[in-house]
Amino acid sequence: MNKRALRADILLLITAGLWGFGFVAQSAGMDYVGPFTFNAVRFPLGTLSLVPLILFFKVRGMLSTPHNTSRPAQIRMTLIAGTILFVAVMFQQIGMIFTTVGNAGFITGFYVVLTPVFGIFIGKKTGLPTWIGMVFAFIGLYFIFAAGNLSSINPGDLIILISASFWAVHILVIDHLVQKIDPLVLSAGQFAWCGAFSILTAFVLEPFVGDWALSLAVNIAEDFTAQQWTPFPTLLALVGNGGFLSHPVSGAVIPILYGGIASVGIAYTLQVVAQKDAPPAHATIILCLEGCFAAAGGILMRNEKPGSFTLLGFGFMLLAMFITQWDVIGRKNPHVP
Repeated sequence: MNKRALRADILLLITAGLWGFGFVAQSAGMDYVGPFTFNAVRFPLGTLSLVPLILFFKVRGMLSTPHNTSRPAQIRMTLIAGTILFVAVMFQQIGMIFTTVGNAGFITGFYVVLTPVFGIFIGKKTGLPTWIGMVFAFIGLYFIFAAGNLSSINPGDLIILISASFWAVHILVIDHLVQKIDPLVLSAGQFAWCGAFSILTAFVLEPFVGDWALSLAVNIAEDFTAQQWTPFPTLLALVGNGGFLSHPVSGAVIPILYGGIASVGIAYTLQVVAQKDAPPAHATIILCLEGCFAAAGGILMRNEKPGSFTLLGFGFMLLAMFITQWDVIGRKNPHVP
């Protein structure tokens, strides 16, 4: 392996780690603020963190948006991507109220299996590895959901599964749009729209989500802290009057900063840089480890204790991701994209 490929693999491993531990930040942040509030701060931060990179690429003439793509068209594209992203992260964040970091990481990874299946509906072809991977994925989901007892399925796991389906749609939409707009511009734009939608819903919907989540948590005997959530308007007032740092909600700062800057700005930048030199097979394998990092983060930082059934489910899900991507992993020339 040459040095550039090795460096790219290391950067991709760091990227997978940043994304995996991002689930820890998402879980920890909701000890203080609700799901919409978390995203309402996280995604604008993510947008701002990409601005320097976009300016750097623009100065060097490295942005790849075709000249025949108008500004209104770019706005429409980012709106479409941002809307789907918002729905995906909304379900993911709500689901994480109830489920573990590890479960969220591996169930979200189901999008790797769903993406080629959904692609069939828009004319994309897929092969036998997709269907074999789907079988292993359903086995993995059974062990994660049931954990030895089908009567105790966590509603958070089901909500995360809905999120995974929207992540798969998002991948297909991005795959189409990046042919017409620079990936960095598209990312920053969709993060901005997602943040705007999250701000709106933080004002309008979050109180109702908190009441619903609290009632559901009581029914499933969950230790839920919705009653401790600081409403978004109160958060803005605390920032405005200087009382933020002395308020308990200040504990959400590090998780939100991590979610907005590390798992969005830094990780995305590393991915863009690394995938220029990394063979697609390497990138596929390494980025599939995101769920492993999430599970490790949950154990180390959130004191999660997955049982044997859950760990078996994690293993089947990881295997399913690899099998689904076998066409990429098994290419004779690993540098062919």
